[in-house]
Amino acid sequence: MYYFFAAYLTIWIILFGYSLLQGHRQKKLAAEVEMLSEALQKKNAV
Repeated sequence: MYYFFAAYLTIWIILFGYSLLQGHRQKKLAAEVEMLSEALQKKNAV
């Protein structure tokens, strides 16, 4: 029974870490899209 609990806990830790990693990547991607959007607007304004 101990191994079942250890495996269950390990899976949840991995899923939580993966979720945090994806959130971080999403924030970076959103910032890059915003930067590119602003650059495109500046280029079109000139």
